[in-house]
Amino acid sequence: MNELIHIDPKEFLLKPHFLFDRQWLLLTAGDFATNDFNCMTIGWGSIGIMWNKPYVAVVVRPTRYTYQFMEKYPDFTLTAFSDTFKKDLAYLGSHSGRDEDKLSKTHLTAIKAQKVSSPGFSQAELSIECRKIYTADFDPSRFLDPDIKKQYPQKDYHRVYYGEIVTILGTNNYLLDA
Repeated sequence: MNELIHIDPKEFLLKPHFLFDRQWLLLTAGDFATNDFNCMTIGWGSIGIMWNKPYVAVVVRPTRYTYQFMEKYPDFTLTAFSDTFKKDLAYLGSHSGRDEDKLSKTHLTAIKAQKVSSPGFSQAELSIECRKIYTADFDPSRFLDPDIKKQYPQKDYHRVYYGEIVTILGTNNYLLDA
């Protein structure tokens, strides 16, 4: 279990391309108290400022089991882990919670988050808790780069979810000037 500290979004140090593309993130939505949640590994998203709020944007295809949890619940978490858990993240990104209790096949343990109903994880080195503030469906008629359409051979266009960051917990590695 990592000792995580509260990090003010203005003091949050991050390498976004590394975090999404190489380290990966676990997106989790649902209600920890009732054990009604699902998680999936993601490699696409963004972090920044929108409407004067710190935010995270994540995308979920409607065909993914996590989609129904993103639609049903008001919040979500994003968690990052050390390389020790890369195989677990690969498993969670390639198997569906619709078909099995996939979390039980990993070394990860869901825990109560600080400020949202969706769970965090005891092994996380970074946990970003978010309250949903906006959603929109990708419209293929608005893709300006024709290569983007190649990402959707099944025409299962993502829904984007903007989440206001309500708290960040992380190791000192994510703290500016640590």
